[in-house]
Amino acid sequence: QVQLVESGGGLVQAGGSLRLSCAASGRTSSTLNMAWFRQALGKEREFVSAIQWSGDSTMYADSVKGRFTISRDNAKNTVYLQMNSLKPEDTAVYYCAASTVSYSRSPGMYPYWGQGTQVTVSS
Repeated sequence: QVQLVESGGGLVQAGGSLRLSCAASGRTSSTLNMAWFRQALGKEREFVSAIQWSGDSTMYADSVKGRFTISRDNAKNTVYLQMNSLKPEDTAVYYCAASTVSYSRSPGMYPYWGQGTQVTVSS
């Protein structure tokens, strides 16, 4: 079993930055492929970014490419999402997800999820 705890959300003005963290426990995170998804009010959960267990491969949604950066520190069992140049449309609950097998843009491929952290970007 894997437990994921997100942190770092908050309220920021458009153009600002936030860094989200996702701490994994219960199983060595170095063997986990990790991803970030987000869900805005009234919308479906959507893919944001993913990083393979080795850190050698990353993926981004087109809407965040060039603004967000995913990284991981396996020694700390933590994955990060650095979010720069934030826009009001980035407002959502951000979820961390993990899988020992899948490295995917599909939320259904990740069996482990955190509780989410709210990111609100004001205009």
